[in-house]
Amino acid sequence: MKRIASVITVAVGVALLGGVALAQMGGPRGGGWGGMGPHMWGGPGAAGPGVNCPGLNSEAAQVTDEKAKALAQEYADKYLAGFTVQRVLPFEAMRGKAYSVELKNAQGEVRTLHVNPSGAIRPFGPHARRGV
Repeated sequence: MKRIASVITVAVGVALLGGVALAQMGGPRGGGWGGMGPHMWGGPGAAGPGVNCPGLNSEAAQVTDEKAKALAQEYADKYLAGFTVQRVLPFEAMRGKAYSVELKNAQGEVRTLHVNPSGAIRPFGPHARRGV
């Protein structure tokens, strides 16, 4: 009798842990206990094919080499006085072609900016060399 009770206790414990795991993952098919949620399979807010979102569509205007250089110089004029664009290096990003732009000033200091496919700029790396 004790053996049967211990087997039942273990089975109930495994079922409870499985239920907790399903609840944490969003339930069956990822959409909660009711099945498919509002964001699955093309529901409202889903990011699937045909969604009209400029950041996700490949047809959105992509930044060119010249535009990336101009954006980087504009950023340097505003935030990095004395720096000028030295090189514009394209690379493939998730949503299209992005650019790594190297800036240099008269003292020889170098800064790097990243320009993403939509034209947003982000400084890259530490602002100065650190002692080793």
